[in-house]
Amino acid sequence: MANHMNAAKHRPQGKSLLGGAMIIAGTTVGAGMFSLPVVGSGMWFGYSIAMLLGVWFCMLMSGLLLLEANLHFESGASFDTLTRETLGQFWRVINGVSIAFVLYILTYAYISGGSSIVNHSLSAIGVTLPQSVAGLVFAIVLALIVLISTKAVDRITTIMLGGMVITFFLAIGNLLIEIDTTKLMSPDGESRYLPYLFAAIPFGLASFGYHGNVPSLVKYYGKDASTIVKAIVVGTSIALVIYVCWLIATMGNIPRSQFADVIAKGGNIGVLVEALSGVMASQWLNSMLTLFANLAVASSFLGVTLGLFDYLADLFGFDDSGTGRMKTAAVTFIPPTILGLLFPNGFIIAIGFAALAATVWAVIVPALLAHKVRQLYPNTNSFKVPGGTPLIAVVVLFGVITATCHLLAMADILPVFK
Repeated sequence: MANHMNAAKHRPQGKSLLGGAMIIAGTTVGAGMFSLPVVGSGMWFGYSIAMLLGVWFCMLMSGLLLLEANLHFESGASFDTLTRETLGQFWRVINGVSIAFVLYILTYAYISGGSSIVNHSLSAIGVTLPQSVAGLVFAIVLALIVLISTKAVDRITTIMLGGMVITFFLAIGNLLIEIDTTKLMSPDGESRYLPYLFAAIPFGLASFGYHGNVPSLVKYYGKDASTIVKAIVVGTSIALVIYVCWLIATMGNIPRSQFADVIAKGGNIGVLVEALSGVMASQWLNSMLTLFANLAVASSFLGVTLGLFDYLADLFGFDDSGTGRMKTAAVTFIPPTILGLLFPNGFIIAIGFAALAATVWAVIVPALLAHKVRQLYPNTNSFKVPGGTPLIAVVVLFGVITATCHLLAMADILPVFK
């Protein structure tokens, strides 16, 4: 009871568990929705689910290890402060470069994906925009929400997540009922699916990338560790369930051979949605699927850029005044938007590179931070992730394996389905 009362005392008034969970889920659901079916088409359904479960566990643990370290600092301290004060200048620079790269490249990926799905949506009413212009409109509208406040992102993301759940099950419910189990379990009689798993692991990691929001949640909730832990567990679990349903719906309806066509066209979001639209029972269900895709990309964009916004504000020392937020918004949104104008179809490639760099700041560094904090504060009563040093070792090993898989896939040493 005393612990519960302390948690309530530390939690700012009017800030519910639901809001934090929706920020985590909204950030997480996005990259995986549209990259997982494409990169998982090689290993297909069974191995895709096994890979998802393993990655979800490791990414959940790394996020909680990050929280454990973060709670020893003032609310508002982001990765730059944590690494500088705990691991030293070398890891501060390495981590700073990797986190900036990941969040920037993900912001670009969502601008690319957003432009693709916006154009797919507009094509239904006979309107066609240049892909770069569609991306620019997408970026400007959502950047304004982040500029306003974290609370605005909380409220808008919660609404979007509600809309995503409704449209997801309206659109996907029919696909789930109509799945062909033969396609799902034995799509084309091929016996070798396992070799394709390794090149897909980095995309699984990118599908659970919410870690940039952990410092934001500490800033938002204060030292209420219990609520933040629940928000992370609930948010990532929502994402896992949605991913599993999505893989059942896509792989149970689209033949494995047809994914080769999706990949050949660049694998962007609009291409995958177009392939699914071909098996939808009605135009209304097709519209629900398109609306879901728009909400998924938009909510992920908001979650990722909120993390980038807070990180850059901490890095450059910009305050929370109107002028300070404008400066932070400029360095947050202008570079990836320019990249989106120049290269509007780089969604899948960008997700892969994001995963490579994310192994540093979203997996390895959180584990090192928690290990160091336990040495610095051995007698603390603060939140501690169960599992001791063996768990930290497992998380670090997962990061090393993931980075190695991506590099081997880029070098054409690992098989990639095409």
